[in-house]
Amino acid sequence: MIKVMTIFGTRPEAIKMAPVVKELLKRPDIDTKVCLTAQHREMLDQVVDLFHLPVDYDLDIMKSGQSLYDITARVLRGLEDVLKKEKPDYVLVHGDTTTTFTAALAAFYQQIKIGHVEAGLRTGNLLSPFPEEANRQLTGVLSNVNFAPTETARENLLRESKDDKNIYVVGNTVIDALLATVKKDYHFEDAEIEAIEEHKRVILVTTHRRENLGAPMHHVYRALRRLVEAVPDTEVVFPVHRNPLVREAVSEELEGVPGIHLVEPMEYEPFTNLMARSAIVLTDSGGIQEEAPSLGKPVLVLRDTTERPEAVEAGTVKLVGTDEEKIFHAAYELLTDEKAYKAMAEAVNPYGDGHSAERIADALLYIEGLSDKKPTKFIAK
Repeated sequence: MIKVMTIFGTRPEAIKMAPVVKELLKRPDIDTKVCLTAQHREMLDQVVDLFHLPVDYDLDIMKSGQSLYDITARVLRGLEDVLKKEKPDYVLVHGDTTTTFTAALAAFYQQIKIGHVEAGLRTGNLLSPFPEEANRQLTGVLSNVNFAPTETARENLLRESKDDKNIYVVGNTVIDALLATVKKDYHFEDAEIEAIEEHKRVILVTTHRRENLGAPMHHVYRALRRLVEAVPDTEVVFPVHRNPLVREAVSEELEGVPGIHLVEPMEYEPFTNLMARSAIVLTDSGGIQEEAPSLGKPVLVLRDTTERPEAVEAGTVKLVGTDEEKIFHAAYELLTDEKAYKAMAEAVNPYGDGHSAERIADALLYIEGLSDKKPTKFIAK
């Protein structure tokens, strides 16, 4: 038997690690432990409850106004005793948060093997996105096993001189989570969303990136205002991030604008079902670039770079940055040109098939000689 501890601290990590935890728990040869850092608290707890994840340790580090220094120090110190007590064979971390890198560092200090889920994503610019690009590159330096979501991610790792035998292309676990969550005829508890008329097309919007704070966000919001005026059968639904700087810009540009629904951040289940109800998605998020194409939704990315180029190449995602004119014209074309819309909506989804967590569990058992079953490789179709 091997002991595997999964460590995560934010909502996106929890969403993408939930299928992995559930799969590990099914395997009799794996002793599964779950540790939360609670880098984010409320939104993390929502996902843990939704997927009924067992929690063995909760560092509960979140403090009001916390800085990257605070998160790093508290995670590193908090994990020291946990890892000394449990002595897992593997620590699994996900993606690119400060929890991800710091947990990998804590495991490295105790010479515990590290498995990096969603390994190999790169923009090549350490400041874009910040601090995520540095977090994932630094985690990659420390990792023993890399679970790459795509062939492109694998190639990035090979360019960094990672050993190919330690790279497994498994697809992205977010698709596992998504397929288990989206339901036909889903009803929204939010009366404002539920009341949107059936013939209205929904534009789903999310913004939160540090590098977009200030003037760039104002440009984005002005483009949204123009869109609902120019295309009358559309409604914007905008779950507004809790960052006070985001809320201030939203209030200045969009408060009271007809056709724009400013709602509180949504739990994962209603959010994914809203995505399924939407016509197009505008976002500066990373994970949504993977989820929306799986639902056949065109995505306009409000960034100048992306660590997920596969969907751009496939045609399901387009980088539009934060220029008001560029955003408006790209979205307007999708909403008024059926051919342009279909070209993006019907493109190939390059990210997953719902079996990524199985491949990760298979790989761990295969590596440790507890199974002869070599994990299959995810191939986009």
